[in-house]
Amino acid sequence: MLTRATSLLLALFCAFLATGCGSQSTREHHAARPPFEVTEASIAEVQQALREGSCTCEQLVLAYQARIAAYDQLTKLNAIVVLNPSAVETARQLDAEYRRTGQLRPLHCTALIVKDNFNTAGLQTAAGSRALKGFAPDTDATVVNALKAAGAIVLAKSNMAEWAFSPMVSISSLAGETRNPYNLAHVPAGSSGGTAAAVAASFGTAGLGTDTGNSIRGPSSHTALVGFRPTLGLLSRAGIAPLYLRNDTGGPMARSVADATRLLEVMATGPDPADALTTYGAGKRPTQGYQASLDPKGLQGARIGVLRTLSERSPDPQVKALFERAVADLRRAGATVVDVEIPAFDQVSADQWCSVFKHDINQYLAALGPRSPVQNIDQVLASGTYSPYIKENLQDELAHGVRPRDSQAGCGEAYTAPRRIAFRQAVTAVMDQYQVGALVYPTWNNPPARIGDFKGYQGDNSQLIAPHTGQPAFTVPMGFTYEQLPAGLQFLGRSFDEATLIKYTYAYEQATHHRQAPARFPALPAKGPVK
Repeated sequence: MLTRATSLLLALFCAFLATGCGSQSTREHHAARPPFEVTEASIAEVQQALREGSCTCEQLVLAYQARIAAYDQLTKLNAIVVLNPSAVETARQLDAEYRRTGQLRPLHCTALIVKDNFNTAGLQTAAGSRALKGFAPDTDATVVNALKAAGAIVLAKSNMAEWAFSPMVSISSLAGETRNPYNLAHVPAGSSGGTAAAVAASFGTAGLGTDTGNSIRGPSSHTALVGFRPTLGLLSRAGIAPLYLRNDTGGPMARSVADATRLLEVMATGPDPADALTTYGAGKRPTQGYQASLDPKGLQGARIGVLRTLSERSPDPQVKALFERAVADLRRAGATVVDVEIPAFDQVSADQWCSVFKHDINQYLAALGPRSPVQNIDQVLASGTYSPYIKENLQDELAHGVRPRDSQAGCGEAYTAPRRIAFRQAVTAVMDQYQVGALVYPTWNNPPARIGDFKGYQGDNSQLIAPHTGQPAFTVPMGFTYEQLPAGLQFLGRSFDEATLIKYTYAYEQATHHRQAPARFPALPAKGPVK
């Protein structure tokens, strides 16, 4: 298995310089066309390059590997845990298929950065824990399998908060601490911070994260990305190491709404016998697909509710100013924007969390089979193979963990627990009352905290509604604050109404174009002309 060792990464960098996008084998037939640049490249741009012959899939993978070699360890970004040693061979197979058929699959040669808690067949999956170091499952998570079938390549596994415990930082006993590519002195949030940092720095085309309370939307907001937390039950969680299955979902993280939508289109595979919650998503995918909602005029005639209950929670002045500008931008794009309030919000949103980690993770570890280095989470605690910052979390979860259907207030999944049903009904009733298609608020009311400043964890709005009601919530770039630190705008929708959120977020993105690449991670130096 290829590791994060710098010497091997530098070897890959040298390989790219010899055979990267635009190398002689391709360019001798396209002398007038400049080499394809992977930095900030979208899925559509990658596929257009493949059609034009300005880049092969193999060259594209080598180009991304070169960026990882040049930047990840040398800058101490620490976004990548392990590279996929089969990625180049998979790319060659996709190239051969395209030459043979002349057809591209829906995600042909989309190089994915996959969070370390998604099972990937034959590739280390450790959930950020040294206790699972070197373990490679035999099968893929359901959504990973679907993405591969659509032509995507798992390029690398990304760093994460160990066992997904932290919404603020992405620190693991395998890879250390991931930093924010926009300012290396700051955090990318957690627990999907490795995916966020890697995709923001163009180490891959797009990525996968998981979200229990914050962990797709928070890191995406902190790194000027688009992050989709879909409705609970739309995507299968089978084969993903859980934190709290009652809240967990996977989802796409990308540099654009269009790319996140392309991934969601493939990931929404319908009911999965391995995940009972997906029965609630049966028949909920729009017949025309999600990409039909990519309408740049999608805000014209829309009604949007501003949830001041969240936006006014002690906001940082610069984030507040960005949010007010975002509200004005929504109006300029054609939306009617109204202030809304959820009655008795503090009461209806209270007592929604409960500890089910021990139950859920033990089921997952047992399903890995006898080859797994650990069979339950108690063995992890006993072994001492964990980062010091999660010791208290582990001890507390093991001491107080309950079964999901126990009588503890708030426990149970989104569609059967009375408190969760009541919360969702309260939110939906307000949306119906004001006839709005979405509620908006800052993803975070504060900028990313500095590395090591655990007291700087302030202003996280993501944990307050969607994880408990099960509703979809998407974040898109809203602009930049101090020292070029990103901020995000979050859209919360009705259950299984991803199509409307895609329409709104895409139109907002196209009207504002806030996404900027991190200056610390520019395109690699171009090679000289072919002689």
